[in-house]
Amino acid sequence: MARARFVVHGVVQGVNFRASAVREALRLAITGRVWNGGDGTVELIAEGRGGALASLQTWLNEGPPGADVTEVERAELGCKPRYEGFNIAWSAPRGD
Repeated sequence: MARARFVVHGVVQGVNFRASAVREALRLAITGRVWNGGDGTVELIAEGRGGALASLQTWLNEGPPGADVTEVERAELGCKPRYEGFNIAWSAPRGD
């Protein structure tokens, strides 16, 4: 099981990015959460098979219609998985 934090830059707020990311994560059997960053980014913590996270990253580089993604940062996270589903959150989780 892999865990990663993604930060998506560009025109990614106000374009249904978070809800679309939830649908894509669930389709890929990924758990975690997604939230808007205070600097106009969208951030995610994702847990799943390595190939599933790679597929999610590919999707994040495009995003939903209306998004204009300029960069996706990825940082690998340690620790055991902690999420059971994939949800929209209001802010970054504590401890990740």
